[in-house]
Amino acid sequence: MIRVLVGDSHPVVYVGLGAILRAESDIELVGQAHDGLEVLQLAATIDPDVILMELRLPRIDGLAVLRNLAARPHRGKVLVFTGSEDREEFVVALRLGCAGILMKSSKPELIAKGIQKVYEGEIWLDADMTAAVMRNLAMPSQTGAAPGRYRKAPRSRTQLSQREQEIMVLIAQGCKNKEIAEKMFIGEQTVKNHLHNMFEKLGVSDRLGLALYAVHNNLHVDATARRVRSWGED
Repeated sequence: MIRVLVGDSHPVVYVGLGAILRAESDIELVGQAHDGLEVLQLAATIDPDVILMELRLPRIDGLAVLRNLAARPHRGKVLVFTGSEDREEFVVALRLGCAGILMKSSKPELIAKGIQKVYEGEIWLDADMTAAVMRNLAMPSQTGAAPGRYRKAPRSRTQLSQREQEIMVLIAQGCKNKEIAEKMFIGEQTVKNHLHNMFEKLGVSDRLGLALYAVHNNLHVDATARRVRSWGED
């Protein structure tokens, strides 16, 4: 069972999530926190697998909760559950170790899927916001937020070839394989081969993980950031 702690100041959210998740045989709601302080307290006592949490919490906001969780040992992965569309806030949350962003407007089946994927070690972002968030993640942090507890041990960027680094930039922009192939004048299968090699080299399992790994381990250089900014303005 995936043990889930919900952090939200609105009781109706917990009731609604309960109705949705009770239909899932592998998910169990084990606690409800009404503010950020309760999230921290219950995370310590219940030790949930996934913390499904709003960022706009009373007493201690969600970003402060993420900072506190990053500084203490716990195995729960945080999935932000929000109605906000503040992309900059999402970027800060991801830099602090959040494992994904789930919109409150998501279909019920996507809520369960997001919890399951995060529990399995994946990073979850709504498809519509991936490109915007990745463009911001590829830029140097303006917030001073340190990477959270999902940061992996740094590896040398020399492991990646020049072409692989170029592909990484395009992934951070949110480009699909076909777009990458067209921009780099190579075949789509060649792109897939490069991605497979990059996943193996960096120890990540998907494209979003690759982009986050690049940011968290400083694998993106200033020239890369400038290129992403340029492409984003096209």
